[in-house]
Amino acid sequence: MKTASISKIFLLLIFASFLSSCGYNKMVGLDEQVSSQWANVENVYQRRADLIPNLVNTVKGAADFERGTLQDVIEARSKATQVNVNPNDPQSLEQFQQAQGKLSSALSRLMVVVERYPELKANQNFLELQAQLEGTENRIAVERRKFNEVTQSYNSTIRKFPNVIYAGWFGFEKKPYFEADQGADEVPNVEF
Repeated sequence: MKTASISKIFLLLIFASFLSSCGYNKMVGLDEQVSSQWANVENVYQRRADLIPNLVNTVKGAADFERGTLQDVIEARSKATQVNVNPNDPQSLEQFQQAQGKLSSALSRLMVVVERYPELKANQNFLELQAQLEGTENRIAVERRKFNEVTQSYNSTIRKFPNVIYAGWFGFEKKPYFEADQGADEVPNVEF
């Protein structure tokens, strides 16, 4: 009887040491890095969403502005902030990207129309908001790149042998990447 108990304890110790070297902890750590980096991406998108009302109000106050363009920006911001995204779900991530792409497009149109109003371009508040928005767009690009890097590290780890076996056992699944919007490779036509 003692031999059976000792054998069970011995097998349990071997199994425990086997699991500790299977890469589970590394996969958990990488999964957490992906989640953390996603939070950074959401943070800079929120920063952009927070800047937009100030930008719109400054533009409204400084020029007899084209209401359609302002309305497009307001609606695109509203839709972009209403999208609930799960970074583990490719369809959810795609919907989020589409909403953010529409917002980026509306902001681009706003900046093109602003060129027609010299008094607005000379407004210090507008210039500061524009600089903050440009900085935020750069932050978004950086955080999306970092998200793709940690996602790539996670995905490659769970696909390597022998981790692929353990990843399946413990439910670690491939995560989607941020991808460029369709047509992003085409040069935009800007007219004044």
